[in-house]
Amino acid sequence: MEKHIYKANFNDLQEILQLQRLSYLSEADLFRSKKIPPLTQTLDELIEEYNAGVILKLPDRNGKIIGSIRAKETNGTVYIGKLMVHPQHRRLGYGAMLLNEIERLHPKKRYELFTSTRSEQNIRFYQKMGYKIFKEKTVNDELQLVFFEKTDFDGFIGR
Repeated sequence: MEKHIYKANFNDLQEILQLQRLSYLSEADLFRSKKIPPLTQTLDELIEEYNAGVILKLPDRNGKIIGSIRAKETNGTVYIGKLMVHPQHRRLGYGAMLLNEIERLHPKKRYELFTSTRSEQNIRFYQKMGYKIFKEKTVNDELQLVFFEKTDFDGFIGR
C-alpha cells in the first residue's frame, strides 16, 4: 500500500512525541540509559522545533503516525534530525522516504545530520542514502557523535 508524507500540524505534536519515545528506546538500549535527549524532550521543546523548522509525518492507512522527521534550514544548510519509524514498521523503506522528502522540500542545499557512533545501523543507512562522514565529536565518555553531510547542487566546494 502506498504511503504519503505530509507536513505535521500542531495537533500532531503529542502523537509525534509518543512515537519518538517509542522509536528511540532502541537507541537508549545502546547506552543502557533512558536519559538520552529524544526520550527526555518535552512537548514545549518539540513545539519550539515545530515553530523553527519543518516536521513531517508518515501516517498509516488509519491515520496513526508511524514515521516522522524534522529539519531546519540555516544559511544554506538543512539540519536534519529525529528521523524515526515505529519499530513495527522498520525496514520497509519508510526512513528513506522521509529523508528523501526533506531533501525534495529543500532542493539544491547542503544537508547535515548526526548519530551516535554506537548506532551502526543508522551509520550504514545514512551512507547508503549518499551521506558522507565529515567529522566526529566526543560529547562525554559515553557519547561520541558522527556527523554526515550530503550536497544536492553542482559546484559545491566541500570542506
